Amino acid sequence: MSAYAGDVAALARKDLLLELRSRDTVPAMLLFVVSALTIFHFALPSGSSARAETGLLWIAIVFTALLGLTRAFAAEREQSLLDGLVLAPCDRSAIWLGKTIGVTLFLVLAELVALPAFALFFHPLSWELVAAVALADVGIAAIGTLLAAIAAASRARELLLPLLFLPLAIPVVIGGVGASIAANPGSFLAFLGLYDGVFAILSWASFEYVVTE
Repeated sequence: MSAYAGDVAALARKDLLLELRSRDTVPAMLLFVVSALTIFHFALPSGSSARAETGLLWIAIVFTALLGLTRAFAAEREQSLLDGLVLAPCDRSAIWLGKTIGVTLFLVLAELVALPAFALFFHPLSWELVAAVALADVGIAAIGTLLAAIAAASRARELLLPLLFLPLAIPVVIGGVGASIAANPGSFLAFLGLYDGVFAILSWASFEYVVTE
């Protein structure tokens, strides 16, 4: 294993171990997404369209991700460790990649509960929906981790992160809904893949400048 991969693995493992000990992020994400889907189930009139139901699922996923991203740098911020990470003898982009892997895993854990709940409340899952959610997780985690690092340095981080993240999450919702209900989902899945690639490269390349400012 290269030194870079070892650094990424160590950083991702640190976040996972902290979550296993504190249980702050994933339980909150699970509670939020299940509560949201339950409310949507009872609030939506019977016989609603698949488009409306799927759109509500994506709203729940985006705001669940936002909840997790708000906590992405909480441990480093509370313990004043972010400067130590920046000064560590490793490539600073490894911090972004390790955090992105951790955020992606937290999202997957939340969706392991959210998707069966959606199938129970609304309609059965399709492979297109599952594929769209998997692709969206990567894009959300990639750009969200960068924005969470930007917001972590601000006093108004709880306000700044949604303002930065939600506009960039709109293409994910459009691609996810389209891939879930369109007759030809391939173009929407390709769009999500392109979104992932572009924002992952931009986030990876710019993270060093973000954390050193």
